[in-house]
Amino acid sequence: MVRFGTDRFSSILEMAGLDSSRNMRSRTITTSVETAQKRVEGNNFDIRKQLLQYDDVMNQQRNIIYSERRKVLEGMIRACEKRPVPLAELERIAAEIEQDLQNSMEREIRTEVIGERVMDRLRSVDQVAYVRFASVYRQFKDINSFMHELNKILEEK
Repeated sequence: MVRFGTDRFSSILEMAGLDSSRNMRSRTITTSVETAQKRVEGNNFDIRKQLLQYDDVMNQQRNIIYSERRKVLEGMIRACEKRPVPLAELERIAAEIEQDLQNSMEREIRTEVIGERVMDRLRSVDQVAYVRFASVYRQFKDINSFMHELNKILEEK
């Protein structure tokens, strides 16, 4: 009984002339202890339940981030197909973009922002890969808009 009580409970036992090591049988005390245990167990259950819900949300977010990273990397790999760009370089670019986005502290990041960052990095690595990625990402309306983008690249040289 002392295990659930405080020093105050020990002093009450002493005042009543009872020894704390002695077994006590009282319906009131037993009911009170059971009620207290149920409350403690209920609180512990609620804490575990909230922790599991938080963990589920974190797993969902983690899966979204990994799938988005994989999509970006797969797009870059496709754009660099038959080009002299090592996979390690593409993984480094994906990691840099991911780090930049995490450092931006934005709650939501539009796919346009991600695509523009990928294109900026690919432009400096391989211009053919950049044009390939941009042709899929920007979805040019016609050949003139595509040629305009190619001319911008040629003018930069």
